[in-house]
Amino acid sequence: MAQAGYAQFCPVAMAAEVLCSRWTLVLMRELLFGSTRFNDLRRGLPRMSPALLSQRLKDLEALGVIRRAPGPSGVLEYHLTPAGEELRPVVEAMGVWGQRWIDSDLSLQQLDAQLLMWDMRRRLNPEPMPKRRSVIQFQYPERPAAERCWWMVVTPGEPVDLCGVDPGFDADLYVTSDLRTMTAIWMGYDTVRGALATERLKLVGDRDLAANMQTWLGLSTLAAVARPAA
Repeated sequence: MAQAGYAQFCPVAMAAEVLCSRWTLVLMRELLFGSTRFNDLRRGLPRMSPALLSQRLKDLEALGVIRRAPGPSGVLEYHLTPAGEELRPVVEAMGVWGQRWIDSDLSLQQLDAQLLMWDMRRRLNPEPMPKRRSVIQFQYPERPAAERCWWMVVTPGEPVDLCGVDPGFDADLYVTSDLRTMTAIWMGYDTVRGALATERLKLVGDRDLAANMQTWLGLSTLAAVARPAA
């Protein structure tokens, strides 16, 4: 929780003491999106230190927002309690407000390749894809070497696998753009067709995968939020 409280009995102030400490709300976002393991939470919060993540999880557990227990494989997992689930509309409403009212240029100044790829991985829609293993390589040429290439391996009946190193399979589709363009597409500020038309996006490989990218990409859960007229 926050180091210094508001010293007010008001429920809004008390809730803010719990939820408004640094990283807590975005940690709740990851938990509400279904991440339950420490390493998966880290992939959705790549700039949060492991020590701080561990502390915030302990804080939320002490407050009764989450509980921890071994999963089916014996690995420790974190699950929302009824108190945690009740925060879902709160976090969703904040996301809607941010998508609607925060200028898109400000959002696109906060680029993060790992977060983008992790979000894309969990929202990817395999239905319009071939009923076989499909490997899609994303390339961001302007990024540092560690963030430049990513692979998604989509196998029917299995979770989508996101790799930061070559998984050893031939790519069916190469997707090349700058990170800002791909983030804008993901957030609903741009489209695959628009980026292709202006040559900010290049697709090389399987024609069906390329033609259906706007559909299988899935997009952010907030991409459809209407923005005020300019």
